[in-house]
Amino acid sequence: MSDNIALRVKNLSKCYQIYNNPQDRIKQAIVGGRKQYYREFWALRDIDFEVKKGEAFGIIGRNGSGKSTLLQLICKTLTPSTGEIETNGKIAALLELGAGFNPQFTGRENVYINGAILGLSKQEIDQRFDEILDFADIGNFIDQPVKSYSSGMFVRLAFAVQACVNPDILIIDEALAVGDVFFRQKCYKLLNQLLERGVSVILVTHGMTEVEQFCQRALLLDKGKAVFLGPANVAVKHYYLSGQNNDGAILQRQTETDTTDYEVAEIGDSSTNATEFTWPEDGNFLDISSVSQVNNGWAICTRVAVCDNQGNACQAFHQGDTASFFYEFKLLHDIEVPTTGIVIQNDKGINVHGKNTTEYGTLVPQMAKNGDILRVRHDVTLELAMGEYSFEIGLAMLKHEDYDKRKLYSYEELLAAYTRLCHLPNVSFFSVLPRVFANPVQLLHHGIANLPGHCQMVKLAPKILENAD
Repeated sequence: MSDNIALRVKNLSKCYQIYNNPQDRIKQAIVGGRKQYYREFWALRDIDFEVKKGEAFGIIGRNGSGKSTLLQLICKTLTPSTGEIETNGKIAALLELGAGFNPQFTGRENVYINGAILGLSKQEIDQRFDEILDFADIGNFIDQPVKSYSSGMFVRLAFAVQACVNPDILIIDEALAVGDVFFRQKCYKLLNQLLERGVSVILVTHGMTEVEQFCQRALLLDKGKAVFLGPANVAVKHYYLSGQNNDGAILQRQTETDTTDYEVAEIGDSSTNATEFTWPEDGNFLDISSVSQVNNGWAICTRVAVCDNQGNACQAFHQGDTASFFYEFKLLHDIEVPTTGIVIQNDKGINVHGKNTTEYGTLVPQMAKNGDILRVRHDVTLELAMGEYSFEIGLAMLKHEDYDKRKLYSYEELLAAYTRLCHLPNVSFFSVLPRVFANPVQLLHHGIANLPGHCQMVKLAPKILENAD
């Protein structure tokens, strides 16, 4: 294994023998391989991937997909049925809340026990104990039995021990979901420091935003098999796609005539007349032939353009300028209410803006048929911090019954109602530059985005204050 590889998994499989009753297990031990009293369950089948040193790698999948089994195999708490695992360095793992902690012992005692399990001497733990205690931030509870800890205190101490033993590979399985926002910020700051030092971080979570923003690559598991390995944000789109039932998205209500005969679905004020829709000339469109498209076979994206307010192709804007994103989808299947949208990310992978036609309240067709073309114009005022940004676009569908109830749905209910049809995770990029000769000053704001607001100031003379008293 080359020096820049921290972990290599090759042809890895894990099979469990499932017995219907305990007697069958005894019979199997007696007859050996002459007869089979069990059925095989393959928790993992033919898994291959590598993790580089200093890489943040995500492992995602729905419950029962094999994530926990894979982690236990990597940590050598399980033995593989076939295949091999090569590691380059020391592994520290936070597989579940408080794993390896004795609830009867104090936090201090558990720190020394866990440190010894991870290969540290008492002297090494002594040297790092203050660092562990400072990171865990549980105060005098360090000398109380951990059975009295809250879930947040438990995970803070467990994470502090694992992260402060200088591992070469750090594995985290859903542990950060327990902590509050301040603890998660502290954890990710430390994880970024570990990555800079060359430590590999393997993150297993159901929080797809964390995977997109923190991991460079991700492995998607489904029923024990690897269905995608590649850029994290693309893996997340495959994850969403794999979780929906396309059979259930077949049209539930057919209309004889579509009285709103739109040729386009325009994003913006719902009162905008469709006849005002403008479309760039052919020379302004990007070459998207090599752009990855994650779809379910019902639609493909055919054209994308980023233009200034004159309709000309543009990749550099000043703060406060309006960028017009044009994109076109060709339908390969009849659908009900289409929804399109855009997400903008900064150079750190953080989503700084995302909005779709449903959130705008845009007037859209109530159905579209196989072969129809959906053209979209999406104008965004770029009141963003200066820097480089990437963007992604997508097309989804809502059934009529869900679209009619959209105002009554919670965010989670509406998100679950979408049928994702086509998504382009990494279309292209653009830059936001400082304004020139701007009023009142050059810089619009501090931070990632400019939020709508109002600011006032008054001056009170001392006499006014005295009279008020």
